[in-house]
Amino acid sequence: MSGMPADPAAVHSSLTMALPRVQVTREASLRSILGSQRGGVCERLAEIPKKAVSGAASLRQVVFERLLRDLESGGAMTLRQPKRARARIKRIVEDSQKRGLIPALHGSERQQLEDELYSELLGFGPLDRLLADPAVSDILVNGPDSVWVDRYGKLEATNVRFDSNEHLLRLVSRVVAAHGRHLDEASPMVDVRMSDGSRLHAVIPPLVPATTVSIRRMRAVRWQLEDLVAVGSMNLAIADFLSKAVAARFNIVISGGAATGKTTMLNVLSSAIPRHERIVTIEETAELDFDHPHVVSLEGRSANIEGRGEVSLRELLRGALRMRADRIVVGEVRGSEVFDMLQAMNTGHAGSLTTVHANGPQDALRRLENLVLMGGFELPSAAIRELLGASFDLVVQVSRFADGSRRISSVHQVALSGGHLGTQELFRYEGRLRGSDGAGVQSATMVGEHVQQELPEDLRTRLVAAGLLVEDRGRLATE
Repeated sequence: MSGMPADPAAVHSSLTMALPRVQVTREASLRSILGSQRGGVCERLAEIPKKAVSGAASLRQVVFERLLRDLESGGAMTLRQPKRARARIKRIVEDSQKRGLIPALHGSERQQLEDELYSELLGFGPLDRLLADPAVSDILVNGPDSVWVDRYGKLEATNVRFDSNEHLLRLVSRVVAAHGRHLDEASPMVDVRMSDGSRLHAVIPPLVPATTVSIRRMRAVRWQLEDLVAVGSMNLAIADFLSKAVAARFNIVISGGAATGKTTMLNVLSSAIPRHERIVTIEETAELDFDHPHVVSLEGRSANIEGRGEVSLRELLRGALRMRADRIVVGEVRGSEVFDMLQAMNTGHAGSLTTVHANGPQDALRRLENLVLMGGFELPSAAIRELLGASFDLVVQVSRFADGSRRISSVHQVALSGGHLGTQELFRYEGRLRGSDGAGVQSATMVGEHVQQELPEDLRTRLVAAGLLVEDRGRLATE
């Protein structure tokens, strides 16, 4: 499971620390009865009062408490071997039934309980089945009783539930602790890159009424350019042009709103970077997954609880300039690091790529200009626009449409003329919703096509000079 800890001791510690407050009395009595026996199976279980237990959540809670006590008394090393962990869970379930702590279970009921316990111990509990669904791109938990998923660009409510907010918090705290982070009142918000590449963002009270979790899934199989063409995100002409633009060392910014596929597009375009070049990627939380033999991934770091140890993207960018990078790729610019990135693009790092949150190509350039100003750099707006015009060649706008599909909505060339920073459209998507039949956009499908404009002479000249295009009777043709 993604987020599975590497250190069993850390798992056990985080499990114990994150136990629900309402269980303190119960755990204290268990500890006093169980003691610290080394074998894990206590000889005095008969002394525990036999209480009637009903409901899957209650069954799981009772046996899980026993499992934690078992680990506490010498079984933490079991976590290194999943088969041994399952065997230990099975033994504890059998013993709990013999002692009358839980009702007798048979067949599928017992297997379900054992699977749930395993997920509680080494997985993500109720979310495991969603994490195993390849169609799910985002998992959104708005508290213990509200879990949503994004399937193919559309949000859907699920029937997944947690026992309580404490149950949810315990699971999130364990996953976060396994990656060297923590959640508490002093640090109520955290970003974590899970072991499978997925990104987890969690917020706990008092910032929110109940623990809130957002998981952005990492696709198991990398998207390729031909995959995006096949699903209609772009056509062959755009794929051919962008791959050549990357190879010819155009500086490209990918613009779009939330969940429009900016990172996916960045990953895909990286495949056009020549294999002999050295790439340095810079991100706040590592998400990029390049299919390239020479990649150095730098990841920022937040300050610790004492307010020390922070490493900003700006510091990483400065460090990247000393790493003999052919290309510098910034996962997303959202602060003063944009100025250092622009400087790098103009000082020998052509062919760099980045993303920015914006609703359109012009908005993207305005946002980049505002980020420079907000960084405290005392430069006139005209100078900033000139720097942007000299740095970026293309803006690729990606959008999520009403039917959930994600496409390149336009590709623009960045142009600076007479001190005015503007763009010239090269490609655009023209489409409309069809098939709603009065049922609303949820059942509709976007139908349309990408339209190509004539390629400007300066771009054609650069591509020809790079040996990527040849002239054929006055028109461009692929070699």
